[in-house]
Amino acid sequence: MLFSTMNKSNRFRMGSFKIFDLMLNQRNIHELTCRFAAVLLLTCQCLADDGYEMDDFLKREYSLTKPYQGLGSSSSSYWDLMGNAMITTEHVRLTPDLQSRQGAVWSRVPCFLRDWELQVHFKIHGHGKKNLNGDGMALWYTKERMQTGPVFGNMNLFTGLGVFVDTYPNENKNHEKKYNPSTQRVFPYVSGMVGNGTLAYEHDRDGQSTELGGCTALVRNIPHDTFLLIRYTKNRLTIQIDVDGKQEWQDCLDLPGVRLPRGYFFGASSVTGDLSDNHDLISMKLYQLTVERTPEEEEEEELIPSVDNFEHLNKVEVQEEGMSGVQLFFTIVFSVIGIFVLGVVAVVMYGRWKENSRKRFY
Repeated sequence: MLFSTMNKSNRFRMGSFKIFDLMLNQRNIHELTCRFAAVLLLTCQCLADDGYEMDDFLKREYSLTKPYQGLGSSSSSYWDLMGNAMITTEHVRLTPDLQSRQGAVWSRVPCFLRDWELQVHFKIHGHGKKNLNGDGMALWYTKERMQTGPVFGNMNLFTGLGVFVDTYPNENKNHEKKYNPSTQRVFPYVSGMVGNGTLAYEHDRDGQSTELGGCTALVRNIPHDTFLLIRYTKNRLTIQIDVDGKQEWQDCLDLPGVRLPRGYFFGASSVTGDLSDNHDLISMKLYQLTVERTPEEEEEEELIPSVDNFEHLNKVEVQEEGMSGVQLFFTIVFSVIGIFVLGVVAVVMYGRWKENSRKRFY
């Protein structure tokens, strides 16, 4: 009897444990299902970013990442170093914080992708105070490579795309000039330009006459990481920045009708003059994008870089500066004096004319 009671009690306990274990398993399954659904939703959102599917396929032959093995020296490397650029364990320093330095890094492999996205991790820092530093750095997708010149260390009259991180306002160095928000920009400034081999970048105007658009980006001497994104898909150029430490992309430029040929080279360059900064390139990662195209779009092949309706992009004319209050006052005073003098001269001449007429009459 005692054993029978104990067996019944044990069976009851075992049954209770089984029910509890089943409920626990169901709860775990429900929780795992919810987590899987959340991950799947986030993945779908990433794949549908900006209305096209992003393959997120990193193309290593066009990318520059740590530990930079063989960069510029090995025949197996995909990249070349140039000028004063040097490699450390943490970055490729295009130029040090010294005057009159120039450096660059260029891909050896031409890119034949139709649609791509370039994510750049960089850092600009130095000892100079605001507006006493320079000059900035540039990112390139051009027909030419390994050239030197005045455009952030690269040649002028380039063929392809240049994206500039300009840290010194050459146009505004005359501090007596009155600030005009319609023609002047706040620096550091990120801008884009498409060159066709004959279009010149105007250094003294910070490329304003040929820029496609841009934005202010406070990228110098900040404690967090700074990133820049360049996306080219279906003849649309998009530039975004992440410089606030929030890990969020902010729009800088979005322009359709940009036509870039395939087979150009990626690169980055920098230059210092009388003013200087450290310009460090930490990584350049190129992703291939998967975009649906019509048969007609697949057959399109650009031969010369161009931008649709480029002549309408720079509609802002350089306006003449208005007169100050003092200038206006003296202008009015001298105008009144001039009118008075002319009036007196006219009266005197008229009096003499009447007198001569009277003498002839007599």
